[in-house]
Amino acid sequence: MMKLVWPAAEFLPGYVQALERGWAPDTRRPESAGEELAQIRDNANRFLTLQVDREAKGEPVVLPDGSSVPRLPGYRRWLWDGEFCGMIGFRWQPGSNILPPHCLGHIGYSVVPWKQKLGYATRALELLLVDAKHEALGYVELVAQSSNIASQKVIEANGGTLVERFADSNAHSGAESLRYRIPLV
Repeated sequence: MMKLVWPAAEFLPGYVQALERGWAPDTRRPESAGEELAQIRDNANRFLTLQVDREAKGEPVVLPDGSSVPRLPGYRRWLWDGEFCGMIGFRWQPGSNILPPHCLGHIGYSVVPWKQKLGYATRALELLLVDAKHEALGYVELVAQSSNIASQKVIEANGGTLVERFADSNAHSGAESLRYRIPLV
């Protein structure tokens, strides 16, 4: 059974192995795998600490076009079924449902290729939504590219309704994308 775990030293070897096998936590930036491996090698304890950054003390976020923006409060949870399966991240702007323009959604997730099609992303989102209710938000938004049918199904299975089609900014990919909203009631 897949569950969400907080990033911790006991799970770190599986995370590193996934990065070394080519999985990238930021699906729009494949180079994020190498960047995270370097951070872990440099200071694994700091890396783990920054996976839960509720006060946005971490480094600025690098966008796909290479520009950087201030970090939002947030955290990552790791998918675990006895081994590392992927990650799901949650970020927010305190006191508001609205995110800055550079932030496409409150939640992002990625499952390692060798664990896809097992329902893990759907279950991870379901579990994370329970946690998200504690941040005093009325809803969360998630974005999927129009070509990413699997992600659309994950979002819809968790109550997401389509609110808009748009071309995301060049800072991301410029691809046609879909914005979904999930109420947190």
